[in-house]
Amino acid sequence: MSGIVGKYHVAPRDVYTFDYMKIGNPDQLGRNITYMKGFVKEFLQQANEKDKPFFLYIAFHDPHRAGGNYGPFMNKWGNGQPGHGHIPDWKPIEYDPAKVIVPYFLPDTPATRADIAAMYTSFNRMDQGIGLFLNELQTSGHLEDTLILWTSDNGIPFPNAKTNLYESGMGEPMIISSPEHKEHWGKHTDGLASITDFVPTILDWFQVKYPQYELNGERVSLTGRSLLPLVANPSQTEDYPHVFSSHDMHEVTMAYPMRVIRTDRYRLIHNINNRAPYPLATDLYNNPTFLDILNRTRHGQPTHWFKSLHQYYYREEWELFDLVQDPHELKNLATDQQHKQTFTSLKSVLDDWLLKTNDPWRCMPHGLLLGGQCLPMDNYYSSEQDQLAFRVV
Repeated sequence: MSGIVGKYHVAPRDVYTFDYMKIGNPDQLGRNITYMKGFVKEFLQQANEKDKPFFLYIAFHDPHRAGGNYGPFMNKWGNGQPGHGHIPDWKPIEYDPAKVIVPYFLPDTPATRADIAAMYTSFNRMDQGIGLFLNELQTSGHLEDTLILWTSDNGIPFPNAKTNLYESGMGEPMIISSPEHKEHWGKHTDGLASITDFVPTILDWFQVKYPQYELNGERVSLTGRSLLPLVANPSQTEDYPHVFSSHDMHEVTMAYPMRVIRTDRYRLIHNINNRAPYPLATDLYNNPTFLDILNRTRHGQPTHWFKSLHQYYYREEWELFDLVQDPHELKNLATDQQHKQTFTSLKSVLDDWLLKTNDPWRCMPHGLLLGGQCLPMDNYYSSEQDQLAFRVV
């Protein structure tokens, strides 16, 4: 039995469907942990009545910024200010902006600190909700036989994070709790994982083999891998040496495809549409932190940011960073001759992944996919890196 409660962010519905669905924005369902708790309880009761294994996807709207008309709890972070609704199970916790931790990729300004403090309140509401849902799981009798996976789909909604594939955008939280490996609860692993590993992990947990089928004449296979071996042995990271990530657009007018490979030492980013300025999603523009950066830049005032707006908007086609020597990713090594072998090696692995996943952008921006080859769109190569792009695919 499958179910979803909260935010529903995929389409079409006839493809991404569930046996039990409580979705959408009425009464801020993705933030209202009381409503969500009731639906979780109802789902677990139905699963018990049917005596079936279950998969329940609980999608919080927290800590996404609220935008548009989101019912009685609408606010910058949906934090339920007076007159904006009431969530019975939520005990609001306010944070002192002077005491919050400002990460390296954000400017340390009053506007940013107040913004982060509001986000902390949003985080805490989600945390309280998780506690409620775990109580329902225990009441249903399934706390000791359920695999729990928790993660986020992007970085925090601040500059250099969400919609970006630097560490501040790609380095997302992930927690896996297995009742069969309690001895590893609370432990950290250096193995690299991504959301694409969730489906193989869930199938492995249920001991279900991935079905064999073809699409456009080619056999379909999973690009991820089960994380259960890593859960069983967090120190055995050899089989998890790298992860990939991608971004095409956030909104239809904001196309900026990127492809990334990240290892324990390096990150290689391909900014396919780098000749255009980096676009901003509406929630990443219309917020106190970014508007403060924008206004300070316009008036020639210090932004206290670790890069300029021009650097943020205009990026090199290839970005290579040494995450050990340069954790803030400020020194691009893509054209550094001392890192030529590293660039070539990582690019080759990334190219293989684009081929495996039938990536429609694998020949861009300098070529056209035709007859199994990336054919150049002009009669010259602008750089040695461009030449590396044109190979049989």
